[in-house]
Amino acid sequence: MRGPVKHKRVWRADLKYGSETLTRFINAVMWDGKKDTARAVVYAALEKIKEVGADPLETFESALRNVSPLMEVRSRRVGGANYQVPREVPQNRRLALAFRWIINAARTKKGKPMAEKLADEILLAAKNEGDAIKKKDDMHRMAESNKAFAHFAW
Repeated sequence: MRGPVKHKRVWRADLKYGSETLTRFINAVMWDGKKDTARAVVYAALEKIKEVGADPLETFESALRNVSPLMEVRSRRVGGANYQVPREVPQNRRLALAFRWIINAARTKKGKPMAEKLADEILLAAKNEGDAIKKKDDMHRMAESNKAFAHFAW
């Protein structure tokens, strides 16, 4: 028997740009409940992108599209053996992974304020470069190499 239908959360658009996706990104950047700090960091990063001469929201959306993975591998146990089974990634997980990879790539860099690191990573991702894109390519490569086990998908 199926469980109850889960209701999707409705996100409020952020104050400055009117984007629900940006609100979710700010929440992903937030640490220890410090939302104002996270909001200041993300807005500063978008201002730095504007200084470069690009439309900040369009660049951000482009970066998310480029980083979002289409396929991933999930472990599946069949007859005593574990197989890495390639699967399509659901839309909400694509967005969550893209957020996570961009933020982690920015956090691993050293020597600059977080807003600058985040702006650099978003600009690189918009150009299909950077650590977040490398992470997506690795995931796609893993799914491609395990395509033989696709018939184990559930």
